[in-house]
Amino acid sequence: MKHLLLAVGLIACSFNAVAGECVVLLHGLARTSDSMSDLEQALTEKNYVVANIDYPSREKKIEALSETAVQAGIDKCREQSATPINIVTHSLGGILVRQYLKVHELPELKRVVMLGPPNGGSEVVDRLRDVSFFNLINGPAGSQLGTGPEDIPAMLGPVDFELGVIAGTESINPVLSTMLPDPDDGKVSVENAKIEGMCGFITLPVTHTFMMTDDEVIRQALYFLDKGMFSADEAITGPCKRSAFERPGFSG
Repeated sequence: MKHLLLAVGLIACSFNAVAGECVVLLHGLARTSDSMSDLEQALTEKNYVVANIDYPSREKKIEALSETAVQAGIDKCREQSATPINIVTHSLGGILVRQYLKVHELPELKRVVMLGPPNGGSEVVDRLRDVSFFNLINGPAGSQLGTGPEDIPAMLGPVDFELGVIAGTESINPVLSTMLPDPDDGKVSVENAKIEGMCGFITLPVTHTFMMTDDEVIRQALYFLDKGMFSADEAITGPCKRSAFERPGFSG
């Protein structure tokens, strides 16, 4: 009986440790939290606490968006005493995280996964930001995502947190792809998804618009959150700052 109670206690402790971990989800430009719902479901099934944040991506500049959107996710995790905190982003969401962590310390941070981030900016923005319809569709934050030294991605510099990046190599917009170095995902080139200091990098045959709903993208994102690396043989790993947090083993 004593051994049975001990076994039950160990299982409960393991489950609580997994269930206590939080993931903040941040969608991309001109999208909503609904675009991250598949990820939210997958994370919930793995017993993460999930904070899927909706924010007005077309209304403010990156500096202001990062203060409200990223902070909202952190606050939701803290309200539920869920720690450590992980973050998964799509597109612009990754730049918001870089901006936030440049200004604020986040001692609870464990790992970050960015999907299709314009870490080096996008040549599409270079070409189109002076066109009126571009600003109408994308707002002030979209115009800050160019590749120049004066643009936000370059000004933020290398990352100093445990980061994995997933880049797409397929496009559903051949016109925009002509503005980008090949390979690209229709909005961001593979090369400009990279950032100095990242721990892991992988490319998958997915588009910028729909990558966050792809089963393999989701599987790789969850694997990185658990292991700090991607599972595919072609994944790139590099020297980086590792989190002090460790999570019980992942299965599935």
